[in-house]
Formats: sequence, C-alpha cells, structure tokens
Amino acid sequence: MERANRGFGYWAVMALAAVVVLFGLPILVGGVWLIALGGSWYYALAGLGLLVSAWFLFRRSMLGVGVYLLTFAGTVIWALWERGLDGWAQVPRLVAPTVILILVLLVIPALRGRSGVGRAVFAAASVGILALGASGLGLTSLRQSPLLAQEAAVPAEPATQEPSIAPRPVAEPLVVGADWPAYGGTYEAARYSPLDQITPDNVGQLERAWEFNTGDLPSEAAEGKYSPENTPLKVGDSLLMCTAMGIGLAIDAATGGEEWRFDPGVSADAIPYGATCRGVAYYEVPGAAADEACSTRMLWGTLDARLLAVDARTGQPCADFGTNGQVNLEEGIGDAVPGWYAVTSAPTIVRGIAVMGAQVKDGQAEDAPSGVVRGYDAVTGELAWAWDLGNPGNRGAPAEGEVYTRGTPNMWTTAAADEELGLVYLPLGNSSVDYYGSNRSALENEYATSLVAVDATTGEDVWHFQTVHRDVWDYDLGSQPTLIDFPATDGPRPALVLASKQGDIYVLDRATGESLFPVEEREVPQGGVEPEYLSPTQPFSAYHSLAFPDLTEADMWGMTPLDQLWCRIQFRQSSYQGMYTPPTTDRHWIQYPGYNGGNDWGSIAIDVERGLIIANYNDTPNHNRLVPREEADAAGLVPITDPRAGQGEGPLGEAGPQTGAPFAIDVNAGWRMFTGLLCKQPPYGGIRAIDLATGETVWDRPFGTARRNGPFGIPSMLPLDIGTPNNGGPVVTAGGLIFVAATTDNLIHAIDVETGETVWTDTLPGGGQANPIVYEADGRQFVVIAPGGHHFMETPVSDAVIAYALPE
Repeated sequence: MERANRGFGYWAVMALAAVVVLFGLPILVGGVWLIALGGSWYYALAGLGLLVSAWFLFRRSMLGVGVYLLTFAGTVIWALWERGLDGWAQVPRLVAPTVILILVLLVIPALRGRSGVGRAVFAAASVGILALGASGLGLTSLRQSPLLAQEAAVPAEPATQEPSIAPRPVAEPLVVGADWPAYGGTYEAARYSPLDQITPDNVGQLERAWEFNTGDLPSEAAEGKYSPENTPLKVGDSLLMCTAMGIGLAIDAATGGEEWRFDPGVSADAIPYGATCRGVAYYEVPGAAADEACSTRMLWGTLDARLLAVDARTGQPCADFGTNGQVNLEEGIGDAVPGWYAVTSAPTIVRGIAVMGAQVKDGQAEDAPSGVVRGYDAVTGELAWAWDLGNPGNRGAPAEGEVYTRGTPNMWTTAAADEELGLVYLPLGNSSVDYYGSNRSALENEYATSLVAVDATTGEDVWHFQTVHRDVWDYDLGSQPTLIDFPATDGPRPALVLASKQGDIYVLDRATGESLFPVEEREVPQGGVEPEYLSPTQPFSAYHSLAFPDLTEADMWGMTPLDQLWCRIQFRQSSYQGMYTPPTTDRHWIQYPGYNGGNDWGSIAIDVERGLIIANYNDTPNHNRLVPREEADAAGLVPITDPRAGQGEGPLGEAGPQTGAPFAIDVNAGWRMFTGLLCKQPPYGGIRAIDLATGETVWDRPFGTARRNGPFGIPSMLPLDIGTPNNGGPVVTAGGLIFVAATTDNLIHAIDVETGETVWTDTLPGGGQANPIVYEADGRQFVVIAPGGHHFMETPVSDAVIAYALPE
C-alpha cells in the first residue's frame, strides 16, 4: 500500500530531502573546520539543523518542516545580528535558505502524520517565518553606503625653501573649454570643464551625436590582451587620439569623420599586459609659421618603445624630429624581451620638453629594463636629459657600452607639470620585483613609490615625497597628480593633490613638496619573510583617505552559504593583520586594498568652482602567496621570453617568476572564488565627493551596477548598484555634472555633483575603462568617450569613439 502511494508528492519530498542533505553535509563539515580555525559556530549548527530536517523529510514527517523552520529562524536572527540591514551582505546568508524554505512549505501537503488542520497550523507558522525572512531581505536591500565623516586636519606651516629652476621659455598656458588640449585637460590635470550647456535638468535629453570606429580590434595574436584606455584630445576642429596598437588618428570633432590616420606598424609581439595607448600630446612649435609643416604636432609613444611626432593637421611624420619623425626609446635600455618595455601613457610637455616614462613588465626579473624617465626636445627629438635613479651623477645617455640602471622604479602612468615653475611631477612605481625588497639599493628604497619633482629643463631632482616605505605590496603611484590653487586659510597656495592606491590623498606644496596637512607615521605589522627589511612605520594622510576598515570574517561573501563558508575558511587560513600585512610563503596573505587601488590611473577630478574632489575608487583585496624558488622552478615558472606565450594560469594561478629573488609571487587579484565572484562582500567600488578645503566627505556611494556581473561569468542583468571594480576616471563640468564610465557594467554615467545621484546613463558597446572628455564644437557641448574594453576587467572590446550632445 505504501509503495502504491509513491506519487509525485512522495518523490518531491525525497528530492527536497536530498537537496537539503547536499547543502547540509558540506555546511556541517565546513562549519566544524571553521570552528577549528577560530571562526563562527553558525555554520556547524546550521548544517546540523539541515541534516536533522532532511532525516525527518526522508521519513515524510512534519518534524522535518519544524526543524527547518527553527533553523531558518536562527539563520535570520544570526544574519541580522552579524550584518544588520545591509542587503548585499545578506544575499549569501538569506537568499538560498529562503528558496529552500519556500520548497519546504510547498511539500507540506505531501507529508504524512498530520491532519488537514495540523498542516494548516504548520503552514501558518511557516508563513510567519517566511515573512520574517522576507522582511529582513526587503529592509536591507540596496541601501547605499553611509556617508563617511572625517575631522578636518590643520594645514602645516608654509615652507620657505624655493627650488632653483634653469631658465627656458615659458609657454602660454593650455586652456580647457572649447578645447581639451591635454590628457588631464591641461598638464595641471584638474579634469574640469567650464562648459555648462549640459545640466542635471537637461542631461536626460543627451543623444549620440556621432560614433566613429577606428578599425583597430584584436588580431588572433592579440586576443585577450586589449585594454586601450584611451582619452582623446580636442584642439581646434579635431580630435587627436591613438588606438590600442598605437595608430594615430584625427577625427572631426563636430561630425566624427576621419581626417587622417598614421599607422606605425606595431607588432602584436610588443604587447605587454594589454594593448594600451592612454593618450597623445599636442604641441605648437614656438615662432613657427602657421602653414609650416609640423608647426603643430602630435606626439605619442608606442608599445614597441618609439616616440612618434606627426603633423597635427595632416598626420605626416615630422621630418625634423628624430629620424623621420621617430625616436627609438630602447636606446640605452639594453636587453629587452618584446613586451617587457613599452610606452602606454601620454607624454607630458613642459618648457618644450616631452617627458616620457615607460611600462616595465611586472614580476619578471630583478634584471628587468631600467625605469629611466627621459625628456626629449619636442621639436628635434633630441635627448634633453635622463633621470636614471641608479646613476644620479649622469643626466645624459649612458656611456658607450653601458645601459641605464636596470630594474629601477619606473613611471608607467602620466606625469603632471607646472609650466611656470618648470617642474614635472613623476609618479613612480616600484622596483622590477614588486613583492620582495631585500635586494634593493638604498636609492630604490628612498625613491620607489614616490612622487618626484624634476626640473623639466635639466632633469635634476627638486624634491620627492614617498607614499609607501619599502613597498612590497605593488602600491605604485598610478594616479596623475592634480595641480590646484589650494584654498588655505592665508590665501590660495600653489599645491598638488595626489591620490594613492592604498587610499590616502595627500595635498603637497608643488614648489617644495611639503605636505599642507600632517602626515602621520604609524606603526604597521611586522614579520613575514623579510622582517629585517620592512619599514616599522608607514605614512598616513591626515587630510583624507579612501581606505577602508580592516576586513573581518563577516565580510566574506558568496552567492550561497556554501561559497561564503569557503571564503570564511580561506580568510581564517590566511595571514591578515590589516593594511601592510607582511608577505608570507607558508600560507596566503590578504592584501587590502589590492594592487588595483584605491585610486589608479584614471585619477581624480576637481570641481574648482564648488571646491570638490571627485574620486572613484576600488574596494577589493588580493589573496597572495610568495612561492619559494624551488617550488616556482618545479612549476616551470620562468620569465616570459615569447610574448605570445601565456603566463601564470597553471598551478600557481596569476603568477610572476621574480627571477633573481628567492620567491616568485602568486596573486589572486580581487580574491576570486571558484564561481568567479569575489570573496569580499560588495561594494567593490565607489565614487566620493570630498570637500577640497577640509578633506571631509560630502557624499559617498557604491558605483556600478550588477547588470553585467554574476557567477561563472553569467550576467545577472540586475540594474542595482552593487559597486563594481572600476578603472578610468571622471570629468566634472561647470554645469554640475560628473561624467564617468570606468565600471564593469558597460555604462557611461552622468552624476549630479551636488548629490551623487546618477541622473543619466547610456549603454556602451565595450567596457568604459577610459576617461571621457568635454569640449565645444559648432556651439554644442560634447561628451566623448572611447569605450575600448579591458582584458583585466573582463569587459567586451570595442573600437568605437562615441560623442554625446543635446539635440540641435
């Protein structure tokens, strides 16, 4: 008779019981493991409750429902106790248990041993528990991060030291408005436009005025390595830009029609991390006739280490520049595997000198190419000076048979400049081996991860300011400094604002490097593999920090309790003592924030009229381990000699050999789990407005929706602000708007600068990991972005350049 009653209801109960076992058993085992590591007891208790519930469900007893209801009620209470009204944090805690609760309620009619009235009572109680869980989820959903308040710091006393600047003609200042003549707007890099035609009231009417396609898309050899990150310039009637593979282009600024192109023929073998050309530079030759060839010129660097100059009106190479319009930047570098030494950022031109850094491929070897920064005459292409950290006595080319000092910190990002002072500000990275420092020279220890002010005409040091001492965390300076007249109590003071990857923002006197606000040296964790090398203190800015509270086990995340539990176990197994946790080899260590920031190459914008800093930022950790040399050798981890070969996707994950050091490095950037999601709970990125005068937060919120993110790479399509990782910076306008893309949701956003509210978006054909610009043409205000996508951010590639404007 029992066998005859095994209909749909019976099998539904059996299937549900099996599902509960599949969840309950690993949660119980993992929970016991977590307790042994000193973690939460919840998972073991919940796993036990699930297994007991499953046992009674297999027996078709209503006690299975009752036990699950008690387990679920305990889960809701624990979840709200641990994370309160935080919707994204409650996703792994409550969503899957709620789904199972619904299934449990649905099988009540199929259970035996209860009358219809009894089942009704159980159902009523179940609905009450369900309402409790649903209300918890409803109350917590989608709330934004609380505003962060900070005490204003007192500016330090002005310094009296004045630099000695060699004489050279001062050029007319660049002006933003109708034009956008430099990567950051000007070489002062405020990323502010005085145009006000587009406002929060009419931005909803924005439409695509034109779209241009460059034709530069990944070849088979470059597949998976594209990240153009390009910001065009606008000068006169033209946009000037470079593509991912270094093709120079001019586009009609009003219509999007192509005017000329110059293809330098860069080979795909030269691609380092990604095919990247962040920008170009524009230069007007002093005293040249308007109709003279190359009287106005465009300069840019290439992935195969050339500095190019072409006529800005025709695209023809400048015959008087270098050799037929190009300079070989590999001169004096020595041995360089293709892809190890590449120029990815725009030149900075000050006092007629084009200042060039280069990207040196991270993590390969101590004997990597030099990080030398050089200045070239913008007219002739002749070397004006070389800032070689390891040879401060020589500001020229190396002696015959010698090379620039190898393995020194490089400047891969974009410099800023003060034409009046004749200073160029170099944001330096780290030595060529990022995660081990005991073999570094004294000069490397002094200058790595520093902002260095250099005399643009001689290459001599004027001052430097270090943001990390003895950096073994890859916290290189990626953000372009921004030069402003700071509103000090005794009147405007020439200063610069510097944002760092670890989150601190500094305000420095641009002539002397003195901090206008206190910089506190705090004790930081010690130990790891280099206890005698690490600095006992690190600098912390009293002005403002994007830095975040230390991680805890409760910050771990996932889509279900299972993957959250796995991340909790990893957290407990890892070494973590807060920011500047020393690198370790016996187990993984957590680096938070990770090497992507904080603030990176997209840099900040400053609303000079409203007195606001606008900063978008990342909020993700890395999960790293130093790999002993014997283990790295056994895994076959060696420096890349064939740029077409893959690296680091084998047994050591994303890894760098660091040849010459005792350890290789294994990096899990973002700390991803097997689902492709991140172990830390959202948000993973935000955008913030900061009062320029005081450093206090005005508003702060998660930045980026979940529409293109999901487990196993499957887009969730949820248009909800989760706060995604973001690369690329903002531009702010007098009209009261911030224009920024940057996020992984493939949207460009217009944000009300006063409130932080998103007032307009548009879907881009590729990832918006690029800085937009604002200019005027034919009486219309345009917003332009080149959404090329980004291999590291896993956004789609595109060759589009898109212009937005109000209807004519």
